[in-house]
Amino acid sequence: MVFVTFSSLYSFEGDDLSAFNIPYSDKIVHFVFYFVAATLGFLFFHEQNGTGALFRNGLMRIVFFLVFFGIIIEVVQERFTMNRSGDVFDALANSIGAISGVTAMYILFYSQRWLK
Repeated sequence: MVFVTFSSLYSFEGDDLSAFNIPYSDKIVHFVFYFVAATLGFLFFHEQNGTGALFRNGLMRIVFFLVFFGIIIEVVQERFTMNRSGDVFDALANSIGAISGVTAMYILFYSQRWLK
């Protein structure tokens, strides 16, 4: 999460990133960062708690934390940085990435008996 926070708040002004001219690439990056964070959170809770109510509760906490964190980061970008701006669609991409990461891991783990 430190990397996500730093990447979200650091100004990359002056860095030549124009070689990558992919439409909505920033939304894809937001999605991927939060998908990976949710996946790592899932693996952590699965390793710590196994399956059961504690595990499912942990999954909900991961999703709520990441969605809340993504919204707060966008507000901080808008209010407290000079060269960055908050975007509702970035927060939406963050949220979709977090939900997708937990959902994908849940499906993967519970469709394969040997992963439980």
